Amino acid sequence: MKNKALFLDRDGVINVDKKYVYKIEDFEFCEGIFELCDFFSKKGFLIFIITNQSGIARAYYTEEDFKILSDFILNAFAEKNIKISKIYHCPHLEHCQCRKPKPGMLLKAQNEFNINMQDSIFIGDNLSDMQAGLSAEVGTLALIDSKVKENENFKTFANLTELLNFLKSKERL
Repeated sequence: MKNKALFLDRDGVINVDKKYVYKIEDFEFCEGIFELCDFFSKKGFLIFIITNQSGIARAYYTEEDFKILSDFILNAFAEKNIKISKIYHCPHLEHCQCRKPKPGMLLKAQNEFNINMQDSIFIGDNLSDMQAGLSAEVGTLALIDSKVKENENFKTFANLTELLNFLKSKERL
């Protein structure tokens, strides 16, 4: 049996996007992220973080800095009994298959964890997230950005709480 997945962009979905965040003291969780992940966790979804991290290629911070912050994130979720199955990141600036809007990280998760992409959801805050999700044939795409008009490919929400309330009202997952 294939798994269902919740794919989350990091900056702007899990944490407030302050541009090139790599220090724990600069990291601030977005309101509603733990409730959202708890909802999906209880529905049997595997949870993944899918994040471009070009700050590594730009030498703003190192892979080790990224790992330290990632461990902090994983521990914060674990303290709330939420398991993040894996964090996928692209440290490149360009010319690779993993950097969103390319679907490489999503496809890697699909292969490693036997994921049914049609039964999965990807939540991002950027059109490149939606493009990656479309390319990977993720069934449900949600954009956290009230300034972008939704279309037939994705729905838009002002914030994670609005998205969670919508999902609870549908109860189709």
